[in-house]
Parts: sequence; C-alpha cells; structure tokens
Amino acid sequence: MTGVPRSIAVLDYGMGNLHSVSRAIAKVGGNPHVAREPGEVAGADALVIPGVGAFGACVRALTERGLDRAIHDFVGTGRPVFGVCLGMQVLFKESDEDPEEGLSIVPGRSRKLPPDVKVPHMGWNTVGWSGEHPYVAGIPGGTRFYFVHSYAPDVIEGTTVGITDYGRAFSSVVASDNVFATQFHPEKSSDAGLQIYESFVKAVSDT
Repeated sequence: MTGVPRSIAVLDYGMGNLHSVSRAIAKVGGNPHVAREPGEVAGADALVIPGVGAFGACVRALTERGLDRAIHDFVGTGRPVFGVCLGMQVLFKESDEDPEEGLSIVPGRSRKLPPDVKVPHMGWNTVGWSGEHPYVAGIPGGTRFYFVHSYAPDVIEGTTVGITDYGRAFSSVVASDNVFATQFHPEKSSDAGLQIYESFVKAVSDT
C-alpha cells in the first residue's frame, strides 16, 4: 500500500459496531481512532460512521453530542466519509422507521422492506453495480456481502452505486462527492469487505 496511514476517526455515539470496524481498518493498514467529541472528528483525515440499531435513536444520539453538526462540517471539508449500515441510513433525510429527520447529506428516504420477506434481512446477499466508484473497483458484480437491516433506501439515479434485491431492489451502496456508504457490513463480509476498506484507506493515505 502506498502513502502514509492517516488518522481515520471511527465515530462513537453509543450505537456503533466501532470495534469491529476499527479492527478491519487497522488490518488493511489504516490508522483508526475512536472519536466521541466533535473536536476529535474535526482533526481527522477521514471519518467512518458505523451504526446498528434504530434510526431515530441514532439521530438523537448524534444531536445530543453535537456530532450531527460535526459530520456536516466534516463533509463540507471534502475529506472522505464512509457510512456503514445505520450509519448509511442516517445520511438520508428521512426514514419510515421514525419521524425524526436525518442528516440530509444524501437525498432520499429509507423505507421498510416489504412484508412478504422476513425482516430483518440478515445474512449474505449479492450486490450488482449500477455505477463506478474507486472503493469497489475490481470487485465483480454479484459478489456477496453481509447484511443486517429492516429498512433500506430506494435506488437513486446518480447516487446509487450498488443494488441488492430483497423483496424489492434497494441501494446497498451509495456515493455522493466525498461521501460513500454501504448498507451491508464490510467488516463482516470477508475478503470483499476488506477490499473495500483497503481501497478507502489507500484513498485517505493518498490525499
């Protein structure tokens, strides 16, 4: 890997799988540190927003800690941002799960998965690429990743990079400028997931 590992803040707001994310990033040569305060976010070279749990509780936890504004400010700097699972959904404006408004960094809404499929959607499923992004370059379409969720955003033209089908087609990977996010858990997705983190770390190191 080229470049010098730089500081990657893994956001801790009380609802994230931050330790497994941090271990995965370190495994591919990154330099993760847990960030709990806005100042710790501001000083990083990149930001990862992990998350498990409920949408509304996530938004409120971020707001109570002042981390919602810290995320917005960080996005505005152009430095890389990576959302994972609930950390992806909170980037959207709305969710069927709760009337609380999300961060509105990515346009759209997360909707509940259809009633004719078992929820949560838990386990391995394929991702087909509908767009290009350097973090997923070289990963074949149809590669399987690990999911745990009951809500998911629709396919959004110009924003969706990866599509998965479970009762309906949904965005499993989105990207907008310096923001990239996955509905699946790369840290639980074997070599393909680590490849995404490795590409992310390389991009951070090369900036």
